[in-house]
Amino acid sequence: MTTPVTPDPPASAPLLDLQALVVSVRRRRRLWGSTALLGLLLGATVAVLLPPPPTAVAKVLVAHQQDQPNDPGTLIRTDAALLHTTRIAGAALRSLESPEKPEDFLADYEGRGLTNNLLQITVTGDSDAQAVARAGALADAFVADHVRRMREAADAEARSLLDQRERLREELDQVNEAIGDESDGSPPQGGAQDSASMESLFARRAELTSRITDFGQRAAEARVGTPRLVAATQIVDAPRVVRHSLPGTAGTNAAIGLVLGLALGLAVAAVASVVADRPVLRRDVAANLGASVIAELPRRPARLWRRRRSRAARARLTTSLARTVRGSTEPVSLLELGCARGASLIALDLARFLAREEPVVVIDGLPGSRLSGHRREPGDPPVTGTEQAHAIPGTLAGPHPGGGLPAPAEPAAAGGEPVPAGGRRLGVGSVAPGTAWADLRYLGTRTVLVVRAGHGSAAWLHTVARQLADLRIAVIGVVLTDPDPRDRTDGTLWDGPHTALRGGSEPAARRNGGGTSHAVQAAGEGPRRAERLPTPAARVPDSDQEAR
Repeated sequence: MTTPVTPDPPASAPLLDLQALVVSVRRRRRLWGSTALLGLLLGATVAVLLPPPPTAVAKVLVAHQQDQPNDPGTLIRTDAALLHTTRIAGAALRSLESPEKPEDFLADYEGRGLTNNLLQITVTGDSDAQAVARAGALADAFVADHVRRMREAADAEARSLLDQRERLREELDQVNEAIGDESDGSPPQGGAQDSASMESLFARRAELTSRITDFGQRAAEARVGTPRLVAATQIVDAPRVVRHSLPGTAGTNAAIGLVLGLALGLAVAAVASVVADRPVLRRDVAANLGASVIAELPRRPARLWRRRRSRAARARLTTSLARTVRGSTEPVSLLELGCARGASLIALDLARFLAREEPVVVIDGLPGSRLSGHRREPGDPPVTGTEQAHAIPGTLAGPHPGGGLPAPAEPAAAGGEPVPAGGRRLGVGSVAPGTAWADLRYLGTRTVLVVRAGHGSAAWLHTVARQLADLRIAVIGVVLTDPDPRDRTDGTLWDGPHTALRGGSEPAARRNGGGTSHAVQAAGEGPRRAERLPTPAARVPDSDQEAR
């Protein structure tokens, strides 16, 4: 006796599937690769077409009265800001006798603090000589302005101290007069009281004398310290021309452009992938179409060292599809989405393979001449259009009880050849936007979808699945072209319809003796169809999947 286990509730879908996003961005490598290359070329072009102007640089050692070992660089940043003022720019222009406006000159230079006391001045000009002259004049103007400000500050401090000393001297004179009045020889009146008053006057005079001396010393030190600061403020690196290397500048600009272009391209690719919502992974394509992925084929032409592998993959796909079509009592079609050329090649390979055993007619329902325009080889099966297919008796009524087509009146094929009577039909059509859905049943009541990964949106894949279900066209499986080589997801729907080559529905149809398969009858039964499906453990793996 087994205890029933309550299944866990399905986890909610994430808002953003990072794996699908990474794959989508990687598939758009042409976009972000192009933007990166464009950024690289633009950076190199700017370096060549817009070379930097002649530039001169000078370094000034700046001494501050408030220098502290733990200064975070506030004083030197203040000096750099003062350098970028119209007063210093005007002084430099006056020394150069230049008619240029100080406001315009401010855009031609900049100051940057290298350390707490080292200021670097960078100046541009029309020529190397002009740039050097501007840098020298600007450095001299800044040093003169800094020295003047230090002297004015020292003089202001000294004057303030001297003014304080003069006020104390006046108060000292008043105290001396009071002492003189007390000791002018007049007879004492109070005794002990007069003695205490004299002591306080003498103490006040001593205090005032000490403070006067202190203010005098501080005023002298304020003026004495200024020459030391003035001597320390000087130009330590004379103005010199900065040499620019064109290859180095071009390489730097190209690298910056490459990084910016790559970042922009990746951002655009990521946003476009999220907005477009085009399934790329096997599991997403299978989930949106409601059918399992039974095979994969590269869309782009294989390289020289991979052509043998590509031919082997096409041969395996042809064998697998031929086994499925051969065992089907209903006409089978190939419906493409985003890979009309690939679907036409698969159809021709499959028709040639089946033509070895029985007559085959290919019904071309593709737009344009993608199938009929292929170069014909001797012995290729005939290709007819949907107009001739409509004329074949029994097209909508189902296949002939013998497994082939009813004997038509031999309508002409596209190449002028008669359609063989009693042959097998193989339809090729499209489910791209603008499809005439009513014509799809003329191509076949069972179909294999040939879908290019990342071509159709999730909404359109749902539309295709819904339209095919309404038309009672059973989907055998999905052939995914141009898959991502790093995709490791499973494209099998274990809880989906049993038309995905996992046991098949054709044997059941033969046992029932009907002309229409059980899969087609169950297409409109809704969710109850899954209740009659065998469990995945009871299904026997198809040999096609093992070969794949």
